[in-house]
Amino acid sequence: MGRSTRSPKMPDARQPAADEFSEIERLFRPLTGGVAGAFDLLDDAAVVPQRPGFDLVVTKDAIVGGVHFPEGERPDLIARKLVRVNLSDLAAKAAEPFGCFLAVAWPKAFGPTERETFAAGLAQDLRTFGVALLGGDTVSTPGPLTASLTALGWVAEGAMVRRAGAEPGNLVAVSGTIGDGGLGLAAVRGEIQDAGGWLADRYRLPTPRLDLRDILQRHATAAADVSDGLVADAGHVARASGVRLSLNLDRLPLSLAGSSWLAGQADRVLGLIRLATGGDDYEVVATFAQTPPRGFTVIGEISAGEGVEVRAAGRVLTLSDRGWSHV
Repeated sequence: MGRSTRSPKMPDARQPAADEFSEIERLFRPLTGGVAGAFDLLDDAAVVPQRPGFDLVVTKDAIVGGVHFPEGERPDLIARKLVRVNLSDLAAKAAEPFGCFLAVAWPKAFGPTERETFAAGLAQDLRTFGVALLGGDTVSTPGPLTASLTALGWVAEGAMVRRAGAEPGNLVAVSGTIGDGGLGLAAVRGEIQDAGGWLADRYRLPTPRLDLRDILQRHATAAADVSDGLVADAGHVARASGVRLSLNLDRLPLSLAGSSWLAGQADRVLGLIRLATGGDDYEVVATFAQTPPRGFTVIGEISAGEGVEVRAAGRVLTLSDRGWSHV
């Protein structure tokens, strides 16, 4: 894994510098899966082979303690969520994942046991999704745990589904159910009841919608993953495509847990807004020229113009918060 800005590198300020390389060999080399271009993580770089007839899709997401996961979260769950949120980006591009690069900054509280647990979680999900670790970097930090993954995927040449591509007359649809991620965070915080911990699991371990790859390639005109909130991510599609996007929150597909929560809200419209702006769902919002295939729920339409219009209960809503902002 690569060099840091200081030499030698120290993944933990309490340990000798030489330990980093043995730690990489022990914890991360097995995650390469023997891919030749990873060079057993002994080099400062990797080689990504060409695949004739395919484009290489590259995405990168980072997570920070206290921002993207609660303080005290289990290290293996942190690593698994890191993998999944990155693969969600590839899923929305209709790409097939194959490799990744990891950068992680260990806080002082993250000793050998915590790092081993993190690596075990990483290994579990890289194996589950068939992804090889190709390289990266480990450093120490006085701040919270910070980790970043760069994920690589293949898509047929010219076939990547972009945010740009939606046209007037297209239908807006979303996969799965919406609102569970935001409710899951509330459940983790103890703010709402969560029988069986289902909502918390939806927040901690979202499922990247890699199963939608063929549908998106064949039918979608544009797509984005729902990470910052449905309204916000639909807005990214509208902006990139140069169109106006209308959403009807009364059409939101809800899980049993989401429906139950909404039924207990004094104001249904405010509840729908919370579900549509909460984020962390990692579903796919996409546009289609015709009625989308099974697995997607139509929730709006595209017209000429710009921006996002949100409706519920027969009226247009004015939203002060459309989703998570990183600034």
